[in-house]
Amino acid sequence: MPNYTVDDIKKLREETGAGMMDCKKAFDEAQGDFEQAKEILRQKSLIKAEKKADRETKEGYLASYIHTNRKVGAMVEVLCETDFVAKNEDFQKLANEIAMQVASMAPENVAELLAQDYIRDAKKTIDELVKEASGTIGEKLVINRFVRYEIGE
Repeated sequence: MPNYTVDDIKKLREETGAGMMDCKKAFDEAQGDFEQAKEILRQKSLIKAEKKADRETKEGYLASYIHTNRKVGAMVEVLCETDFVAKNEDFQKLANEIAMQVASMAPENVAELLAQDYIRDAKKTIDELVKEASGTIGEKLVINRFVRYEIGE
């Protein structure tokens, strides 16, 4: 008998965006440990993202963020493979999070941005955030470019 419940599977699915069967398999592999199952799904997402590395990205989404002080703003172009994903709410949320990261942390270029710790979870970098989303969404995702403005600069 498994040492996790259907509610545990639902919670893991909500937190990770993974499919129900993937969550169940992760719980089985983790012997019911929630955090370990979450890590297993994260690693699988990274592996899935690596397999998509050679795909072309011709669609995308422009996200913008203006800080509450109205003195700092950023615009980010995040690319994906299909217009279907470009219209996906999770993809657009990712792009908006990246725009906020750019406004807050002022990276000089995309490589520096990818290496930065994610401001909402310092346990992962922006690169890991994008790869996790790629594994969950099922397409190659690329931060193509960004611009950051600050009053007086």
